[in-house]
Amino acid sequence: MNIKEIKIKNFKSLYDVSFCPGNINVFIGANGSGKSSVLEAIGVLSAAMTDRVNNNSLQRKGVRLSTSSLYKSQFRSIERSMPTVDFAMSWERNKNEYEYSVHLTTPADDDTWKYHSESVSKNGENVFGRSNRSSVQLNNKVGYYALSEKLNGEEYTDMGNYISGYGIYQPDTLTLRGNVADPTQVTPIGLNGGRLADAMEDLFSAVDDEIVFGAMSMDDVLELIEWASDIHIARPKKSNLNPGVPSTRQVIEFQDRFLKDKAVFTGYDASEGALYVLFMLTLAMHPDVPGMFAIDSFDHALNPRLAKRITEVFSQLIIESDKTVFMTTHNPLVLDGLNLADDRIRLFAINKNKYGHAELNRIQISQELLETGQSLSRLWINGLLGGVPELL
Repeated sequence: MNIKEIKIKNFKSLYDVSFCPGNINVFIGANGSGKSSVLEAIGVLSAAMTDRVNNNSLQRKGVRLSTSSLYKSQFRSIERSMPTVDFAMSWERNKNEYEYSVHLTTPADDDTWKYHSESVSKNGENVFGRSNRSSVQLNNKVGYYALSEKLNGEEYTDMGNYISGYGIYQPDTLTLRGNVADPTQVTPIGLNGGRLADAMEDLFSAVDDEIVFGAMSMDDVLELIEWASDIHIARPKKSNLNPGVPSTRQVIEFQDRFLKDKAVFTGYDASEGALYVLFMLTLAMHPDVPGMFAIDSFDHALNPRLAKRITEVFSQLIIESDKTVFMTTHNPLVLDGLNLADDRIRLFAINKNKYGHAELNRIQISQELLETGQSLSRLWINGLLGGVPELL
């Protein structure tokens, strides 16, 4: 799906931001610069376009719940606040240009956002529209992109289906180990990884007497977890999991190539880095993962060199499946895993201007930067890409 542009106005630190995404979209920036807010803004846009916006729909997408006033920008530099939070997305399909636009008012008496106005256009001409001033406002607590008879053709439903399952994935170590329940157990893996073992089981198969994991050979998977000689899914057993340890219905079992054959252990005792690698691979290859999703802190728990390699593998898998992913990172080596010569892979730096507004800029490596001979990670650390704190 070819998404051309996303626009965000008056949402948290994103007072007026727009960007043109690719398949892989990586956001860098100082702590508190607004990276997670970009992911959450897309979550609100997804809910507005395909359902409704309330606490339930936002939680399913991994958006943090705030008070009504904190959803809107509250900058000192703004003398008169905007009454609505605004989102728009444009895309291309069969050489036609489409745009969805929505203006929302944040909750007042309950947790439901109201649709101040909503419109869809095709090649610049309005196809559907409603506002609080029109006779077709209908129920102003429900999005009509998915309900309007004018928009029930495949040319519109394709995009709705593509983004409807959008969620912000944040794998958590205790959840991956099976000790803590995933609060958002969305199909197939859970936003925090609580259903990882079940989702992994779906990807194991035998091809020509060889075990494969999704689109990858097991040798390629084990190359990323160098100490492991085997990985499989099983029921919890007393022999490798203490009965006092909480567990999921199924567990991931590992065989360490340096240990005796009987020394099989579960994800509870495994390296957290191994669990994060398996989470990312499963997310990239499982057929039930939505077409568009986000990962907050992609590099969590990964050794820098492993982060670089998993970025390369993950990016290739996403491009092959024609998905769209938005992810944040603080690990410079993740950037070295990005092939920015491929226009489907894009890097964005988020910085705050003098008023505190987040500004988003795509990083395209110039000939001048190339001539420095520095890697992307070194360019970022040295402040040549932006997205770094102002430290003395």
